Amino acid sequence: MQVEYLIGNLTELMNTPHFYIRSIPIYGDLILSPMDGYSDLPFRALCRELGSAMSYTEFINAVDILNNHPHVHEKYTFLESERPMVFQIFDNEPERLIETARRLRRFNPDIIDINMGCSAKTVAGRGAGAGLLKTPLKIARIFHRLTRELDIPITGKIRLGWDDATRNYRLIARIIEQEGGALIAVHGRTKAQSYSGNADWDAIAEVRQTVKIPVIGNGDVKTAADIERIKAHTGCTAVMIGRAAIGNPWIFSRLDRPQVALEQVQKTLLRHLDLSVNFYGPKRGLMLFRKHATRYLSPYGLPAELRYQLMTAELPEQFLALVEQAFSPTPS
Repeated sequence: MQVEYLIGNLTELMNTPHFYIRSIPIYGDLILSPMDGYSDLPFRALCRELGSAMSYTEFINAVDILNNHPHVHEKYTFLESERPMVFQIFDNEPERLIETARRLRRFNPDIIDINMGCSAKTVAGRGAGAGLLKTPLKIARIFHRLTRELDIPITGKIRLGWDDATRNYRLIARIIEQEGGALIAVHGRTKAQSYSGNADWDAIAEVRQTVKIPVIGNGDVKTAADIERIKAHTGCTAVMIGRAAIGNPWIFSRLDRPQVALEQVQKTLLRHLDLSVNFYGPKRGLMLFRKHATRYLSPYGLPAELRYQLMTAELPEQFLALVEQAFSPTPS
C-alpha cells in the first residue's frame, strides 16, 4: 500500500481537541509511551511528526536532578514542537520528588508525571516506580503536595499493582484523582508480570469507570487495529504505545509496518539519524541510533556482513553509505 510520507504533526490538522488535561488541549488520541533508553528527544520528535499527540520524557531520576548529574539535562531538553511536554520523574521519597518537580518547573514543562509503573528491579526494588504502588499513603502525599505547590497539571502512570495478590489499581486511581491529579495512564500489567503475559484491558476499563479524569490505556497495542480494539474495550480517552513504536513509528499514523513503503522507511530512518546526530553529536548520536536502525531494517533480511557493518560503523557518513547499499535493489 503506497502511503504518502507524512511531514509535520498530523494532530495539528485537527480543529477540535480530542481531550483536555486540565486546560491543556490534546489534539489526538495516540501517545508515545515514556520508555527508558528510547523516548529521547530524537525519537519523541519523530513520533510527534508522525502523529503522537504529546511528548513524555524518559523517566528522570530525582537523585540525578538533585545531584546535578552531568547528562541529566538531555532527559528534559525538548523542542517547542513537542508541546504539550510532560516531564516524568521517579523516586521513592516524597520530599525528593517534590523538590525535583520544583526544580524542573523552571524549564517550563506543560505537565509533570509521576512514574508508578517501572518494573525494573533497580527502580521498583527500592520503592520507586511500581514500588510506590505498595505505599498508597506516599502516593497521596506526593499528589497532595505537588498539586498544591505547582501551577501545572500533575499526572501519574501506574501498573495494576505489585502482583496479582495486590492489584490495588482502583484505590490508586481514586487517590490520584482525589488529591488533584489531572490524568492517569494505566499499563494493564502488574509489576510482577513486567512485560510478560497479556495486558488486562478489563482492569483499564475499571479505572476508566472509577475516575472522571482522563485515562490513557497502555499495553498490548501492537497494530493499528489494536488501537480501536483497546479504545472500544476500555473506553479510555487515549492510547499509549511503547514497544510497538520501535521500528514502526508510523503506528502513530495508524499504519502497520507492511503498509509502509521502502522509500518511506529510508526517509524516516535518515530523519531519525539526523535528529540523533544533531542532538548528541556525530559519534554518540550514531551509537544511540543503532538500536533503532536494527528495528527499522529487521524486516528486510539483510546479509549478515552488511548488518554487521551497519552496526559497527563509527561515523554517520559511513553509516549513510551502508544505508544506501541496504536500500538498493540488489545489496551486495
